[in-house]
Amino acid sequence: MSLTQSNGNRFKNRILAALPKSELDRLAGQLKPITVKQHDTLYQSGEETGYVYFLEEGIASVVTQLKGGATVEVGLVGREGVVGLPLVIGTGSMPFHSFIQIAGHGYRVKAELMAQMFQRSPVFRDKVLSLLHAQFVQTAQTAACNRRHEVVERLARWLLSCRDRGDTDDVNLTQEFLGQMLGAPRTTVTLAATALQDAELIKYSRGHVKILNHKRLEKTACECYCVVRDEFKRLGVF
Repeated sequence: MSLTQSNGNRFKNRILAALPKSELDRLAGQLKPITVKQHDTLYQSGEETGYVYFLEEGIASVVTQLKGGATVEVGLVGREGVVGLPLVIGTGSMPFHSFIQIAGHGYRVKAELMAQMFQRSPVFRDKVLSLLHAQFVQTAQTAACNRRHEVVERLARWLLSCRDRGDTDDVNLTQEFLGQMLGAPRTTVTLAATALQDAELIKYSRGHVKILNHKRLEKTACECYCVVRDEFKRLGVF
């Protein structure tokens, strides 16, 4: 398999795009192209698996599931990162569930190979450590956001976060799914989506959200969106 793309040995995934040619040559034949569909599971909670994933398009959610069955999203991973970061840095499995939120495509590669590259390649190691810090900020800020902010603000933040990772104003998600991601009842999410639509910030129809004005939507979102986005940009992750 050739790793060279039409724009000259560049990937959409930011980590792969940052690798020098020598490291890409080492990966030749190891990166396996995959297509991922909405709701596809990448990791189960506590599962030890031998692969990590670099998305070129699409978004994966990292969620924690409570004993009562409720789920709350604690992280998003798109083309800026790698799904399965604990395996890359050698900490093994994690107590979260990871699945595809927005369909797309990317690459699957053996975790052992990436763990070796983490030890060997300064460029790869620096990118992974920056990503690790960025994801820590994202998770910590999300915890504060879920505790203190209203669902309308959190929904605006979440939609903008998806937009940043997908470069699209269209998101195909049901109200039930949005409720699971935000840790809120479906009826509450419906009211929040209706409020954003009445303000002409989004257009919502069954299973589909279109952002109409992302600048105004940003003003509606809580400050958590800018805190996380700005930290990702500062670290060169976005």
